[in-house]
Amino acid sequence: MATTTPTGVRGGSRSATTSDGAPMTHPQIMKALSGLMLGMFVAILSSTIVSNALPQIISDLGGTQSSYTWVVTAALLSMTAATPLWGKLADLFSKKLLVQLSLVIYVLGSVVAGMSQNTGMLIACRVVQGIGVGGLSALAQIVMAAMISPRERGRYSGYLGAVFAVATVGGPLLGGVITDTDWLGWRWCFYVGVPFAVIALVVLQRTLKLPVVRRDVKVDWLGAFLISAAVSLLLIWVTQAGDSFDWISWQTWAMTGGAVLLGALFVLVESRASDPIIPLRLFRNTTISLASAASLFVGIAMFSGTVFFSQFFQLARNESPTMSGVLTIPMIGGLFVSSTVSGQIITRTGKWKAWLVSGGVLLAAGLGLLGTLRYDTPYWRIAVFMALTGLGLGMMMQNLVLATQNQVAPEDLGAASSVVTFFRSLGGAMGVSALGAVMAHRVTEYVKDGLAALGPKAAAMGHGGTGGGGIPDLDKLPAPIREVIESAYGHGVGDVFLYAAPFALLGLVLVLFIKEVALKSQPLAEGAATASSEG
Repeated sequence: MATTTPTGVRGGSRSATTSDGAPMTHPQIMKALSGLMLGMFVAILSSTIVSNALPQIISDLGGTQSSYTWVVTAALLSMTAATPLWGKLADLFSKKLLVQLSLVIYVLGSVVAGMSQNTGMLIACRVVQGIGVGGLSALAQIVMAAMISPRERGRYSGYLGAVFAVATVGGPLLGGVITDTDWLGWRWCFYVGVPFAVIALVVLQRTLKLPVVRRDVKVDWLGAFLISAAVSLLLIWVTQAGDSFDWISWQTWAMTGGAVLLGALFVLVESRASDPIIPLRLFRNTTISLASAASLFVGIAMFSGTVFFSQFFQLARNESPTMSGVLTIPMIGGLFVSSTVSGQIITRTGKWKAWLVSGGVLLAAGLGLLGTLRYDTPYWRIAVFMALTGLGLGMMMQNLVLATQNQVAPEDLGAASSVVTFFRSLGGAMGVSALGAVMAHRVTEYVKDGLAALGPKAAAMGHGGTGGGGIPDLDKLPAPIREVIESAYGHGVGDVFLYAAPFALLGLVLVLFIKEVALKSQPLAEGAATASSEG
């Protein structure tokens, strides 16, 4: 294994050095991170741009509420399963090359997704997209940690959070505008990110320069397969249970038992592997264990918000895809402000725990209040609740990764960073799957109750209009039936947030037990005699 030495630091005020040993200035760091941030923008854009277009996409492709959930879950599933592998590869190979590879995978998945003829083809393409996005999400944090000290990283993590916020709010808005534009249509939601990805590839090639440390080790492919299979089986069960089969059934026992067995085999393989994909010894560190578990619950809140708000505004309030994006600005504004401000202050003070705790309180409160949503809730209340949720997410998301990176040695940086990202993605995938299934069930029940209250004739009209679990077209329904559907979706989405709130509360409890360790003033970049510069 190559011998490594950290990049020099002068007085703790600079976090990385140039090739001649001089400290990098802020403009130099920003230039080096420009391609990375553009790549991150592409990753988040691809995840959010379809959110407001999904009702139209599923309607055009003849899908159901289950298909709606799977278009989102498929990308989250593949992103979650691939994240540990990307993290381990980052510890072994060129981080720059891996970022570029993940961008290429994303582009290929996007182009074919835009050509989808049915929901099955679209879901398969979303899997490919998710693999690329998983690489971008994991590698962004890893590359940043290789260049910048934890103390300075709070500032730049805030910038990354701002990019996240801009892409999150820009995605639904752009997706809505594209969907509402007749001469474009929803297929351009998948094509529009391709030019950004190509530009990011060029910028990365010109600006990102990192040392390459080559190690004579093998990738733990068996471990990667086992963790991917375990997660996939678990998520398939969560998505299908209650729809294709009962929660208590032989299918449930088979899938959950299989997931547990694969998970146990993964732990056995990792405990014996010479270079495991997820070093189990990392979990001996209390901070890493608690941060990973907290990230699981943060993921449930983060992804649930972006997925279900589009259904609320379009199906409970009959807004256009474009307006659905506009109406979610308070949540994204809160995320933008809190991630940027917290990053700046953490860099100045070196203290981060107060931000995590405050974020946990705001997130739990925001989700609990969103649980009161109904189709006729005044918008100003919804805006306040969304802003609280966004503020909480912005304070927790990047800082959980930061706390973890501050605890590990350079050779474990990629694995440790990807572990936190993995659990956040896993929480998001499980949350969207489970909560999507819950919402489908609750909406069906509310529709039945509402139609029954209108009488037998109206009930028959309503069932015809909503067609076997499909996404309804509100404009084609009679006014009384439309009000029933709107009420059902409003109440159903409110239930989703109410069920998500206790998980945010669990995340807060876990954060309370994390012991604050002052941020280091030295970066984790690896420079060695045997290392060559990525250029």
